[in-house]
Amino acid sequence: MGLPALVGIVLFFTLGVAQATPVTEAEVLAAEKAWGDGIVAIGKAATQSHGAAVRAAQHHLDTLYGYGLGPVLFKPTKAAADQFRETSEQALSYFVGGIVPEDHGFALNPWTHVRFENHGMLLGDNYAVAMGNYYFTPPSGPEVKVEYTFGYMRDAQGHLRIDVHHSSLPYQPAH
Repeated sequence: MGLPALVGIVLFFTLGVAQATPVTEAEVLAAEKAWGDGIVAIGKAATQSHGAAVRAAQHHLDTLYGYGLGPVLFKPTKAAADQFRETSEQALSYFVGGIVPEDHGFALNPWTHVRFENHGMLLGDNYAVAMGNYYFTPPSGPEVKVEYTFGYMRDAQGHLRIDVHHSSLPYQPAH
C-alpha cells in the first residue's frame, strides 16, 4: 500500500467515515431545505416563547452544523463588530440573541419561507460546497436576498453537516 492510500485511510477513519462517499446534488438540496425549514421553525417557535425558540435553534445547530465534530467557520449575515461565530453558543446567540452583544436573533423574525437559488456546487467525497443566493420571505413585504456559501462535511452517520457558513447582504455601490 502506497503512502497516498495510507493517508487517505487514516484521514477517513480520523473523520469517523469508513470510506469515501460522494456527496450528491440531491443531498445538498435536502440539506438546504432542512436549513431553510429550520429557520422558519425557529421563528414559529418564537411566537410561543423565547425558550421554545432557543430549543428550536439548538436543535437546528445540533442537527445541521458540525460544531463538536471539528471547526466550523460561520460568518453570519448581520454581523459587524464580531464578524464570526466560532462556537455553537455564539451561533445560537446569532439565531436567537444571547452572548454576543450585537445579536438580536436573526431567526426570531417570523420568516415564512427560505428559498435557495444555487449558483453552483462543488461535489466531492464526503464534502460539498454550494454558493448562491437565498431569499427570506417575511410575513409582509418583499423577499430579502442574501448571498451565501455553505460547506458540508459528511459525519460518521453519513449526514451532511455545515462546517462553512458565509452569508452577506449584496453589495450596494455608493452613488
